[in-house]
Amino acid sequence: MALPATIYKATINLSDIDRAVYETLTATVARHPSETGERLVARLLAFALFSEEGLTFTKGLCAADEPDIWVRGGDGRVKLWVEVGLPDSERIVKASRHSEQVALLACGRALPSWELQQLPRLAQLANVTVVAIDQPFLTALVQRLERAVSWSVTVTEGICYVTTGDATLETTIRRLGQ
Repeated sequence: MALPATIYKATINLSDIDRAVYETLTATVARHPSETGERLVARLLAFALFSEEGLTFTKGLCAADEPDIWVRGGDGRVKLWVEVGLPDSERIVKASRHSEQVALLACGRALPSWELQQLPRLAQLANVTVVAIDQPFLTALVQRLERAVSWSVTVTEGICYVTTGDATLETTIRRLGQ
């Protein structure tokens, strides 16, 4: 018998000073049994960092032809395709052909080798943005992860601060390939 997904309810108070975005985001997110805690918190962080009207979580790991998060227009076209992790560059190239904008929150233990092998293939794509965050930051967020996620996220001058409970964690948001 397959294990069920674990449901998380998230409330994120976002103050993205760099983009002048100030809002409270709410989402119900399912964590697939095979999904790591790091990937779940990275998806939540991407939801905040790329926040815009209409941004929604997709079926995730259950739908190979969908990103982690997206914005679809009224005509069904994908306006923003958001990936999390270290996908193969071909997946991002394909997404760039079928959506107006593509964003990747690159994270994971193999990030340095991914940058060397995959990033050069994405450098010429004008509609692709790749940002990276550090693995220790994700690990620290996972240690404070609860089923009712309540974060305060502030982004200023390329630094992301996440307050959860009584702890405030920070990481640099590195733009890759630009």
